[in-house]
Amino acid sequence: MTKFIRRLQRIGSSILVSLPIEWVQANKLEKSDEVEIETGSNSISITPTGGSKPPNEVVIQYPVSKQENISAYVTGAYLLGYDIIKIKGKSTISVEDREKIRGLMRRLVGMEIVEEDASNVNVQFLLDATTLSPDKILKRMSSIVLGMFRDTISCLTSDDKSVLQTMPSRDDEIDRQYFLLVRLIRSAMVDKKLATALNLGNIDILDYRVAANLLETAGDTIIDLAHSISELPISKSDTKKLYDTAQEIENVHEKSITSFIENNRKLAIEAITLHRNYQKKISSVGSSLDPKKQGSIQLLNLVFTFEKLSRCWADVADLVKPVYT
Repeated sequence: MTKFIRRLQRIGSSILVSLPIEWVQANKLEKSDEVEIETGSNSISITPTGGSKPPNEVVIQYPVSKQENISAYVTGAYLLGYDIIKIKGKSTISVEDREKIRGLMRRLVGMEIVEEDASNVNVQFLLDATTLSPDKILKRMSSIVLGMFRDTISCLTSDDKSVLQTMPSRDDEIDRQYFLLVRLIRSAMVDKKLATALNLGNIDILDYRVAANLLETAGDTIIDLAHSISELPISKSDTKKLYDTAQEIENVHEKSITSFIENNRKLAIEAITLHRNYQKKISSVGSSLDPKKQGSIQLLNLVFTFEKLSRCWADVADLVKPVYT
């Protein structure tokens, strides 16, 4: 992107600014042609109105290099915001790679195969990015993570641990939403019109990426937690104590996510304070364990995992900007 500096001029009662001649010529504009102007709180974008926007597409030559795989290429193109991904083969696309592509369509929200033959597969993003909401995607991720956490810790006091087997598939849905959000905010970085439509500034784009990454990490951590709980050889009294302690993390989660989405600094401070208090409590639980007692190592690992989850959600609250007066 090229930057130009222009000085504002007054002609009569109007304030005018000249357009760079290089941009005018590149877009084949002439006197009396119309341009579309969109304004943000501290930005303005100018777009030629003539013609339609060229399709945002990329071509992947098949077969890919031996060091890579077709899944990585397609996923990378999706995350970079390409609407059309064309896989063109110099030879027949293998059954194995074709199944990988089909599997990706189930993981990448909005992507569908629109054309296919023996040597070519074309996939397209069929959603309108301007109708998507970063807040709603983040809320969806948050809701799945919280549900996974609640169901996982409930197994501390239940003999039926079958729900733990559902965690990997639920984490897959977090990954789907994560990829969608990363795609959306990356697209907003290079498309100012989209950023304006989504009401995202540069700092907002960065914050959403960090928040989404923290929630994705929380989902992976819960998978580890579920595995640990399924093999936990400790007494009922210890698991009940751990369950009561773990429940307090929910408040950190809910206040952190709400404070981020609503940009509520007061609520963010409450979440951070809850996390600090929880750190002290969970540390006392860990220090009270008898290292010689059966299952103490596993219990310490759970204590560490709970603290890690609490920190993930408190870090989301840390992203809420202070209000300076």
